[in-house]
Amino acid sequence: MTTIFITGANKGLGREAARRLVDLGHTVLTGARDPERGEEAAAAVGARFVRIDVTDDASVAAAAANVAEHEGHIDVLINNAGVSGTHGASAETLTGADVLDVFDVNVAGVVRTTTAFLPLLRKSADPAIVNVSSGMGSFTHTHDPERAEGKAVAPIYTASKAALTMLTTQYAKALPDIRVNAADPGYTATDLNGHSGPQTVSEGTDAIVQLATEERGSGTGRVIDRYGAVAW
Repeated sequence: MTTIFITGANKGLGREAARRLVDLGHTVLTGARDPERGEEAAAAVGARFVRIDVTDDASVAAAAANVAEHEGHIDVLINNAGVSGTHGASAETLTGADVLDVFDVNVAGVVRTTTAFLPLLRKSADPAIVNVSSGMGSFTHTHDPERAEGKAVAPIYTASKAALTMLTTQYAKALPDIRVNAADPGYTATDLNGHSGPQTVSEGTDAIVQLATEERGSGTGRVIDRYGAVAW
């Protein structure tokens, strides 16, 4: 079985993915900013907690060092930590600071964590990175008036997820020795959307779990949801 590190794993999709992966027999390390919530979540699902703030270089480096000392490697990195930012705010009132706050977590946070954990991934015989993106970052989905993504207006969040999907495909080209793919959870009931999504949190983790557990040679540079490939 594999050793898997998940960011943003104290609640929602990250916590549920951790629970499912532990149940499948994997060694799971759950990362979160808040030590109290992180420790509680890890204990609840049978994982080991590692503190990490993906917006802080020193915190990310310390998390990687912690894993290097205890496990020595990871097989899968799941970049799940994310924020929605100013959902519903008027486009006229958005600020540069609003954009930077979201991109610092949803995009730069993925870069920080990936860079820090690459040496640990490269000690695996079959390393993989799973970036938790969103159909909200899909041009196809957001232009479809029949879909929930086509009805939402969230300029910063959608832009950050579009950037994350492109980052995923570029990492897949730049890191040919590592499978790098993105998961679209779908419209899932989480804190991020006020629990308004029709999917359960377990259904929302289907694509994440699939990408984290698939076999060698399954492909890289893909974006999938629980039904298959996502047009983006």
